[in-house]
Amino acid sequence: MFKKMASDALGLSDIGIVVPREDFDKTESDDFVKHEKQEKIYFLIKTKSDEYCFTNLALIHVDGTSAMSKKRTLRRYDYETTTFTDVTLETAGTIDLDVEIKFTVAGVPVSIDIHKKFDTEIKDLYKALHEISTIMYNNTIKMEYAQQSLNLAASAVGRNSSAGTVTPSQSFEQITRFSNSWLVEHKKEYKRVDYGDVFELYINQ
Repeated sequence: MFKKMASDALGLSDIGIVVPREDFDKTESDDFVKHEKQEKIYFLIKTKSDEYCFTNLALIHVDGTSAMSKKRTLRRYDYETTTFTDVTLETAGTIDLDVEIKFTVAGVPVSIDIHKKFDTEIKDLYKALHEISTIMYNNTIKMEYAQQSLNLAASAVGRNSSAGTVTPSQSFEQITRFSNSWLVEHKKEYKRVDYGDVFELYINQ
């Protein structure tokens, strides 16, 4: 008991390990993976109190209050509705015990310390998260441009209506139908759900 308390006090309990693939099913995170929807774990970091599980569909954070408490809070960040930004990696110095990966997800800053013996694995995770954040950023820009184009198209339909070619109600129906069909067609293009191919490219466990 004293060793556990001392570990918490010194902050050593927050230094995580990279869980090997063969042990994914032994973690709490695995209970929350949507296996029914072909969700797959690609990378998992475990500390004494937390788990950070990166799947092809989401980041699953099993958040513990401390190493001595069994209480957990589950947070799930689906890539489809979440953005990753500010991905950075701090490598270990000569006397450091850990490396640190940082990023912001859904506006929430996250910082994870991992034992430096997993330096190679964390570099792979960094590359994957940086690639994902870049894709998300570019898709946001493309979505903004596309929405501007949609607004221009809607305005053009409105001008045709004012010219007397169609009635106001017909114009509204055309704009609504066009907007809905366009959003359905392009949602998957700009709101990506699955990043399994990115993890496959960079994660080498």
